[in-house]
Formats: sequence, C-alpha cells, structure tokens
Amino acid sequence: MPKLILIRRQIILFLAVLVSFNVAFAQEGQKWKEAKSTHFVVYYKNAQDDFVDKLIEKSENYYNDIADDLGFRRYNFWLWDERAKVYICDNAKDYQAITGQPSWSSGCAKIKDKIMYTFPYAGGFFDTILPHELGHIIFREFVGFDNNAVPLWLDEGVASYQEKIKYSQAEIFLKRAIANGSFMSLEELSNFNPYFAANKELVQIFYFEAFGIVDYLIKEFGRDDFVSFCQSLRDRRDLNRALAANYPFSDIKELNQQWQRKLVK
Repeated sequence: MPKLILIRRQIILFLAVLVSFNVAFAQEGQKWKEAKSTHFVVYYKNAQDDFVDKLIEKSENYYNDIADDLGFRRYNFWLWDERAKVYICDNAKDYQAITGQPSWSSGCAKIKDKIMYTFPYAGGFFDTILPHELGHIIFREFVGFDNNAVPLWLDEGVASYQEKIKYSQAEIFLKRAIANGSFMSLEELSNFNPYFAANKELVQIFYFEAFGIVDYLIKEFGRDDFVSFCQSLRDRRDLNRALAANYPFSDIKELNQQWQRKLVK
C-alpha cells in the first residue's frame, strides 16, 4: 500500500475517532443536573446556583400560597415521584428549540404532566409565568384535567388570579372596556380562544375579564362558595348546574348580568 494512502487513512481514522469523542462529549454535556426540593425537581445544565435556588424557593412558596388563596384543600400532595418538574434551558434559543414556543415566550407548561420550562432570568417568569402555570396545574388537579365542562376563561381566570400585581388595575380596565363597547359577554368569552387570536387587544380583554370574573366570585361570595362551585364543576361536569348550585344565578348569562352591574356601579 502506498505510504501516502496509508497516511491519509490514518488521518481519516484519527479524525473519525476525534469526531466520535467530541459527539460523545457533547452528548455527555447535554445531561441534566438535578436539584430537588419537597415538591419540585429542577433540571438544569448551566444555570447559576442562585437562579436555581431562587426558582426552588419561589416554587415552594407558590405551591402553598396558591391553594390557600383559592381555598382549596389538597387531596394530592406533590411528594417523591409526584413532584412537579421544572426544566431550566440554557437560554431562549434552547428553550424555543426544546418547547417549540415562539420568541416572545418566557415559560410554558405541560399542565397534565406537571412539567414547566423556562430559561435563566426570562422576563417576568418569577412574578407572572411561574404562578400562572402553577395556578393552572393546581386548579386542574382539583377540578379534573379532562373536565370539558371547565371553560377556558375560568381556567385562565384562576391562573391569572395568581398574578395580582399584573391585574391590579383590572377593574379600571374593565369599566373602560364596557364604556367603549369592547367588553365581551361571558357567552362571547366562552367562544373566544386567545391562543389563536390575532387581535392583541381582544386577547388582553379576554385575560382581564377572565381574571375579573374569578376575582368577583371570590370577593363577592367568598372562598368557601368558590370551592363548592369548583367541587360541583368537578363532580357534575356541567357549568350552569355548578353555578346554580352555589350562586344566586342559574347560568352564565345571569352571572354576566350581575357582574357587569357590579362593575358599572
């Protein structure tokens, strides 16, 4: 065999081994580290320890506060293998590649699986995304993940209710929406899906109204009635029957009328 060919083969073999080593090293580098707390398992790669620690602290605080805020008594505790999982991607690009979320997203969740995704210092994550997504999980765990009687506005309303700072001016916003005719009735709200809406103003109205109706039910009638309403919704799987069993209105049309009357006072 000519010496030149032999040298070339040796070089090719060396490069192949080097590439294989680099691929193996890269794959090894992709392994997730773990940080565990009582109710959460956090997976991360290169996130700084202070961010991981803050995420665990905030998650544990929200875990307790949200159920208390809604008045829910826990039946399922997130312990051991039932702990919720949070994945911290290295950056926004990795987060988008893993989750398929758009560029404006800073966090998301697989509600039924109790899995959340974010990246270090994503805008608004600790104050909005984290409590919002945990609100979804805790609420759905209470009323049933596959309960089709739960309207989207109620689901999003309970989750948004955890973002009180963001929605602190909800009443002013809603009164303005009523005055300018952009306010949607609950019947319209029930047929509106913000996930597929191109009109950002309508999406904003949807979330403010969703927050507002939950806030109204809890403030006006108390947490105990709200818990009973959610239990009825869980057991009967009928929204209007659940409303009529716990509140002084027979359906969402009457609820809508009384709520709007309260807003314009």
